[in-house]
Amino acid sequence: MSPTTLPAGPDHGHVTFLGAGPGDPGLLTLRAVEALANADVLVAEHEVLDVVRTHARQGVAELDTELDTPIGSTHPGTGTPQLTVVDGASTTAGVPAVRDAAHLVMEAARGGRRVVRAVSGDPGLDAYAAGEMLACARAGVPFEVVPGVAAAVGVPAYAGVPLRDAQGADVRFVDARTASDRCWTEVGASDGTVVVSATLDSVAAAAGELVAAGRKPDTPLTVTIAGTTTRQRTWTATLGTIAQTFKQGKVLPSPDGGRPVIAVVGERSAPAQREQLSWFESKPLFGWRVLVPRTKEQAASLSDQLRSYGAVPHEVPTIAVEPPRTPQQMERAVKGLVTGRYEWIAFTSVNAVKAVREKFEEYGLDARAFAGIKVAAVGEQTAKALVAFGVKPDLVPSGEQSAAGLLEDWPPYDPVFDPIDRVFLPRADIATETLVAGLIELGWEVDDVTAYRTVRASPPPQETREAIKGGGFDAVLFTSSSTVRNLVGIAGKPHNVTVIACIGPATAKTAEEHGLRVDVMAPEPSVHKLAEALADFGLKRRVAAVEAGDPVARPSERRPGARRRRSTT
Repeated sequence: MSPTTLPAGPDHGHVTFLGAGPGDPGLLTLRAVEALANADVLVAEHEVLDVVRTHARQGVAELDTELDTPIGSTHPGTGTPQLTVVDGASTTAGVPAVRDAAHLVMEAARGGRRVVRAVSGDPGLDAYAAGEMLACARAGVPFEVVPGVAAAVGVPAYAGVPLRDAQGADVRFVDARTASDRCWTEVGASDGTVVVSATLDSVAAAAGELVAAGRKPDTPLTVTIAGTTTRQRTWTATLGTIAQTFKQGKVLPSPDGGRPVIAVVGERSAPAQREQLSWFESKPLFGWRVLVPRTKEQAASLSDQLRSYGAVPHEVPTIAVEPPRTPQQMERAVKGLVTGRYEWIAFTSVNAVKAVREKFEEYGLDARAFAGIKVAAVGEQTAKALVAFGVKPDLVPSGEQSAAGLLEDWPPYDPVFDPIDRVFLPRADIATETLVAGLIELGWEVDDVTAYRTVRASPPPQETREAIKGGGFDAVLFTSSSTVRNLVGIAGKPHNVTVIACIGPATAKTAEEHGLRVDVMAPEPSVHKLAEALADFGLKRRVAAVEAGDPVARPSERRPGARRRRSTT
């Protein structure tokens, strides 16, 4: 039995203190994911809630330690019970007041519940977590610890700043927010690497403390904010020049008292070395906000690909899918599928798979109804939807993933080998005739059936519309002419600083007709090739800026005044 499945006590439950890492969700350990999947209650610091909640089981109670609402409340529209902080003055619904996180954790564990207490970084380096563990021990509440990647180690790795070399130099860790004069004196006397946890507003003062303690002012220094996330930014300076570097870069005091940063002091943070080792911030689309005009389901693999390039994808559906106005045609076709009317069924979209699957469920059918029928899918995403349904397609285009690509591989009708000459083609109401005409030319009879209607989606939230029109997005990917027309129709025309990427000539022509400048075009009509082309475009911009000695800026940062506004964060 693994530690994350230890039986909880009937009264005290069980608590797992879990390190959520410095910010990148991909740094959660396998043990952490297992613990989250078994949790009844999730108690998380506000900054890591989004990192860990993805792995929690459906229906888990969530508790954000920075909110101030009654235990047992529900977030509007989710239907999921939430646990939230109750302050000392609260008497809402007769819930007892919970005065600190330790009491909160133990209250959540009552009744035999399994509680995951998630903290940023590693719980072993969190003084508050240590206090909560002691409180659990005194109260007889069983607990365990799942380590996480500490910010003091993970952030320098993402910034391209090694902490040790082959000589194994000494490494000291200091929290500037709690360090005593004695602590500064000890680290100042050392010639090893010093990793300082501070805030953006106090890092210059921490540098001064090190100089006062004996470190040379020309000692190299790197300062990283929002480490391991796509908001990461690193400055390179020395102990004596960091204050001037911030001033020249217009890095102003933060209104919230200062955001946490990790500063690395020592020869290993020298500028030349970081330029070679900065693997994260040098990704081709690092920090780019990319608008993907598709639903989350449609855009899943595309968004993952964009994230691998360092981008932040933002999905905005431009079409909505509705049932056909007259369902009788679809009903007859599904019955014909069961009675042996068809030799083939061809799916040209994920939505077509969904429409047929829903009709099957309505009739009490499942994937076994496809027995004896050949199944074709227009591309990889459609094929994945079929596999999830329990159907392995017999034909997926070997080349271009389109109707034309499907026709390239589709066999002609042969009366000797094909007992039935008919193809069932469930499609959208606005589908083109390319596939139908091509199948007929190959000798097949085609039942072209409207399986669903596509209508223009509702406008996105006002914030998104303003970002589209105001230049808040760095790029937008157009995967068809309809996505151009629909996005402009529901949200407005993208700002002229936004990079426009189109999947092919027809889409590019539609974009230009709407007054957009096309910057990137995919070498072939594939969403993944489109993402690759955008990454190549971003890499060339980055290389050109570096060679010219200019700062690397995202397209959205070139708006008038945008750079000044961003420097305050």
